[in-house]
Amino acid sequence: MGGQHDRDTHQAGYGNGPQYGAHAQYDNHGLPARSGSFAGGAGAWLERQGGLHNLVRQEMVARQLAEQLTGHFGERAQLSPLRVLDVGCGQGTQALRLARAGHLVTGLDADPVTLGAAQAMLAAEPPEVRERVRLLSGDGHHCGRWFGPGSFDVVLCHGVLMYLPDPDPLIASLARMIAPGGLLSLLARNRDALAMRAGLTGDWRAALQAFDSDHYTNRLGLTARADRLCDLATTLREVAVPLRHWYGVRVFTDAMPDHAAPVDGRQLGQLLEAEDRAGRDDPYRQVAALLHLVGTK
Repeated sequence: MGGQHDRDTHQAGYGNGPQYGAHAQYDNHGLPARSGSFAGGAGAWLERQGGLHNLVRQEMVARQLAEQLTGHFGERAQLSPLRVLDVGCGQGTQALRLARAGHLVTGLDADPVTLGAAQAMLAAEPPEVRERVRLLSGDGHHCGRWFGPGSFDVVLCHGVLMYLPDPDPLIASLARMIAPGGLLSLLARNRDALAMRAGLTGDWRAALQAFDSDHYTNRLGLTARADRLCDLATTLREVAVPLRHWYGVRVFTDAMPDHAAPVDGRQLGQLLEAEDRAGRDDPYRQVAALLHLVGTK
């Protein structure tokens, strides 16, 4: 398996880059380190990692992604490692899950605080997991400077689009990184359900404003932006990565307090199962806080 990996990385055009198990700081050649407005929110984000909202998000996305990998790649996903790029990898939750499953993962993030958290999490993993991961500092808009077209079988971009004024350039850049037959996984804020959280918590002014705007203030206190499913599906089609399937994430729990995660294991399991079911079925998934879209090249 190791020999095949060496051949794959060379053919993909990044054989001279850092090896898996390494960390690197890529030079953006004078370009800004971050194109969105997440800067300054990393500390607050990391403080919320143990809360209900992140727990549900990470668990639902992991289940949905595993389902798509198995359904699309079949036995290949179990027999040989997939090459995965996680753009905006944050603290590394999904990257490490995939590495534990045997895949070769490149995590890319421009924020030094969240990237440092990912490095700390990776350091706590066993050697066989660490050797499958490389964490890089850089911006997803410019990954074409470091990787050749078709370098990855799977590209993830979760929780990034809402901090960009226009998601299309980044999606186009990511599409070029996907090998033929590969998958692109996007996680975005749901514009068509933007009023739900405010309405369910009794913030009627914010609910009314949400009907007429695609911008909102998130729980980190940052101004962010939401996308419509139809718009993202159009963009995916235009970059030749048409939508394969989509899910809703956080249907029931988005308006709940972040500290409200059940401590009883059985109750928590039921909560996650309810979210899992709702995220797959209409009309529930249509009013989820987040949209998880999977496209195939």
